[in-house]
Amino acid sequence: MAAPKKGRSASAQSRPGRSLALILIAIAALTGGMFASGHTTPRLGIDLAGGTSITLTAKNEPGQPNAINKTNMDTAVDIMNRRVNGLGVSEAEVQTQGSDNIIVNIPKGTNSEQARAQVGTTAKLYFRPVLTTDVSGAAASSSPSPSASSSASGKAEDKATPSSSSSVTPSASATTQGRVVTDALKAGSSPSASSTPSASASASASASPSASASVDPATAKLQAEYAAIDCSDKSVRAKAGAGTKPTDPIVACGQDKNSAGEWQKYILGPAEVAGTDIKKAGALFDTQTAAGWKVTMDFTSGGSKKFAAITGKLAQNQQPQNQFAIVLDGQVVSDPSVGQSLSGPAEISGSFTQTEAEDLANMLKYGALPLSFKESSVTTVTAALGGEQLHAGLIAGAIGLALVIIYLVIYYRGLSVIAIASLGVSAILTYVLMALLGPAIGFALNLPAVCGAIVAIGITADSFIVFFERIRDEIREGRTLRPAVERAWPRARRTILVSDFVSFLAAAVLFIVTVGKVQGFAFTLGLTTVLDVVVVFFFTKPLMTILARRKFFAEGHRWSGLDPKRLGAKPPLRRTRRASAPVDTKEA
Repeated sequence: MAAPKKGRSASAQSRPGRSLALILIAIAALTGGMFASGHTTPRLGIDLAGGTSITLTAKNEPGQPNAINKTNMDTAVDIMNRRVNGLGVSEAEVQTQGSDNIIVNIPKGTNSEQARAQVGTTAKLYFRPVLTTDVSGAAASSSPSPSASSSASGKAEDKATPSSSSSVTPSASATTQGRVVTDALKAGSSPSASSTPSASASASASASPSASASVDPATAKLQAEYAAIDCSDKSVRAKAGAGTKPTDPIVACGQDKNSAGEWQKYILGPAEVAGTDIKKAGALFDTQTAAGWKVTMDFTSGGSKKFAAITGKLAQNQQPQNQFAIVLDGQVVSDPSVGQSLSGPAEISGSFTQTEAEDLANMLKYGALPLSFKESSVTTVTAALGGEQLHAGLIAGAIGLALVIIYLVIYYRGLSVIAIASLGVSAILTYVLMALLGPAIGFALNLPAVCGAIVAIGITADSFIVFFERIRDEIREGRTLRPAVERAWPRARRTILVSDFVSFLAAAVLFIVTVGKVQGFAFTLGLTTVLDVVVVFFFTKPLMTILARRKFFAEGHRWSGLDPKRLGAKPPLRRTRRASAPVDTKEA
């Protein structure tokens, strides 16, 4: 068994160029991939590139004084994380602080503003019917005749929405591009074109408040709120419906303007379906009809029954009574119309862009939080401040690297060339991988990650020092350089592997048990530790083997760092000469 092992070892020693060629090819391939992908610099985190930090404080729901607890807070963090990640925002951090605060850090970049808007929208999600102008019960007293815009497939055409004028009656000019809810199993049918929004609007206008014989105080208050609300004011839109229970009708604002250029506003009935009743939602392109993007919804068993009941009632009414509003944080994010009772998976279609469809699907999927929150503070970190921090971190790293190089040159002399070259290879691999991991897994370089890279300089240098000291120990024992290198390597290799394993294990544990920016430190530390093993095995050791054959190092030049006299080397071992002498005597 020993002979093959020696043969393999001798073969590996005689061909160190293969290992060097392999790592150089890998560096060239990774560098080429970096330039080909167009991501030539690592992505920066919020503390370096700038971004927004939002502090959300939980509020107790009416009738639920003990709702703020660890379970609900953890659930809210999980939903917010999925909501932000669903938009493709990387390096966003969502974590609890204390017993009732959640900190959300959103870096500046793609979809960051979109994510900030959705994370700030933290109330529960509800489906509410859009009421007619007669709030005192027109939904029940209106004509039960089927909507003129419905078809056999349950699709409807354009919807009419209330205008922002003081009148509660929707005007024909307030019509917008319609969005329709249909059964997903019947999505192949084409919508009917038998009616127009203006006809629906005029039909609903016949039920104006003036036609009502008497109005109760609650209805009068609701009508007054509707007439007075100014949805063009952002703060008013944010506070609309605040403090109301799901069982109460509300006045709410929309997210968009109508065709008349006015902000949409609604009078909505009690919530019929909650966000918790939605099992899943997604955005798909309608490949069958090529009509654009649509949003699909799948409900729980209980939610499916609720949805079937409310859509069955709405389908009997004319617009806008056949519409339901998807309300998030008191704001209407969509108000599709219904043509028939829908009991199975449903879809919302009608002139969606891809972004609009994905936003709505994301809200439907992750919109139901167990708590309501208010924004306690919003802090914006500018890119200039982040640039200063990055500059300071790079200066600290350069100083640390310079000190390490100075030490290596003074103490190891010629061997420092090998160490510096290995540090350069490690730095190139680290930079290229960080640049590639940004688009691949969403890795972003933050200040703690920079600190992890600086700490890794010491870990990498430590591996070189262990190897060099083992070689010098062998030379002190009286061996020449080439056998000293091969005898020192197995002992040094074990020490390096154990040391790097401990460092990697610490980084892994730190990454698992921590949150936020500390994970950036742990990830970088773990990555550079793995690269240290790769560099030592595939670059440092082969390069040392090649240089050991050069006269400058092999003869122990006084500037090589391997001078036997300077190291206090012993004379050749006597037992070696004794072993040969008896043999020669016997033969004589």
